[in-house]
Amino acid sequence: MEIPKEILNRKGVRKATDINPEVLELLEKGMIETVNLTEWLAINQLKVLKTVLNELRLENHFPEFEAVVNSQKKPTSNSNTKVIGSEFVKLVEFGNILSYLKSHPSDVVRCWACWVESSNANTTKELLKKMKPYAADAHFGVREVVIFASKEQLTMDLVNSINLLKKWCTSEEENIRRYVAEVLRPNGVWTKKVDALHQNPELGFPLISPLKSDSSKYVQNSVANWLNDASKSNPGWVRNICMEWEKQPQTKETAYIVKRAMRTINK
Repeated sequence: MEIPKEILNRKGVRKATDINPEVLELLEKGMIETVNLTEWLAINQLKVLKTVLNELRLENHFPEFEAVVNSQKKPTSNSNTKVIGSEFVKLVEFGNILSYLKSHPSDVVRCWACWVESSNANTTKELLKKMKPYAADAHFGVREVVIFASKEQLTMDLVNSINLLKKWCTSEEENIRRYVAEVLRPNGVWTKKVDALHQNPELGFPLISPLKSDSSKYVQNSVANWLNDASKSNPGWVRNICMEWEKQPQTKETAYIVKRAMRTINK
């Protein structure tokens, strides 16, 4: 089926009720990607799942997935993504399921694949190797889900995680560099706090220092947000870092990061 250009090139609406019914149908058939958070939250993932299982000739497993999704006390789009991905772990032995999920045109399906792979990683090194393609994914939703899928495991092996991640600071891909600064943010968005980094933010300094003049605004925002998180428990440390950076040969990128990093301190 050829997708109309006006649908492929659409701009996202602000309210779920304003989503074009044809767009929602294509989204829930897994034929197109979401273009904003409104669409991502509006999708009924069980409808996408039914299509995917039919294509994989595993439709007889749908009741198992449905039961797990419906058994949640407070289901959300994020939790649905996680439980569906975790349920797929039981089926990856059947043929090329993982490769199918990883290369699917739907960002939602690739998010399930991310959870499958994070659940199957035995070491921090293996986890990061598996997460890297998702951190580099062109879709914003996949890049957020990879943080949910990996942060807790990385936090449990914090020092080793930092040592492995700092090697990614020189990646040519801005999405990879952004992941470095975002995945271990002391607070983060919709993720648990990393108490060790609130108490000792200097532990995470090797992840943000190489990025203090990064050319990407996407990366700059994550570095600034990392420091702003830390400023809520260690304002003196963040103030000293920003003052030190300002003493060095100045760039507009560093100036931007410093200004955003200090926004809570300067309130």
